[in-house]
Amino acid sequence: MQLTGTQALASGGATISSGGGLTDRYAAALYSLASDQNLLDHVVDQMDGLGRLIDESPMLRRLLGSPLIDINVAQKAMNAALVDQGFTKIITDFVGVVTANRRLPALRAIVTAFAALVAEKRGIVTANVTSAHPLTDVQEQQLRARLIEAGYGQVNIAKSVDETILGGLIVKIGARLYDTSLKSRLQRLQYAMKGAA
Repeated sequence: MQLTGTQALASGGATISSGGGLTDRYAAALYSLASDQNLLDHVVDQMDGLGRLIDESPMLRRLLGSPLIDINVAQKAMNAALVDQGFTKIITDFVGVVTANRRLPALRAIVTAFAALVAEKRGIVTANVTSAHPLTDVQEQQLRARLIEAGYGQVNIAKSVDETILGGLIVKIGARLYDTSLKSRLQRLQYAMKGAA
């Protein structure tokens, strides 16, 4: 028996093995379904758009964050929002399954887990870079070149700004952490001075 649409998504999640928790299982189920239907590039673009929609819509974030909303109301609202924004059936069905399983608050994390899974499958390394000020294009290109020199092939840089680090960078790639922030340097100096006293 061939399963399609929502049925395939609902049943696929139980049979796909991925190393992580809830968000990884949903991401792996969608990845498998999209791959089986030869729609992977399309679904990657749509999930990227879904992530942007969630990030840019305070109303949608409120819907995702409301644990008391009725499932039927949530499904209708999500479906209307996704159809209005031009999302295709595979995405609306997927979000419908997430909603029906009462996992709507995890939707943004699922989108992130899906992007990470796609990057992993495509051999792209994600470097989470924290800086005190936004990186310029030149600084980002220099950082990318240094990471490639260090042996990281294709690098996707996820940038964030944290003024409390004062200066320098914190780069996290997988389990590795490279902390050249001014805040950390000052802390190390403070510990060294305490030890000398």
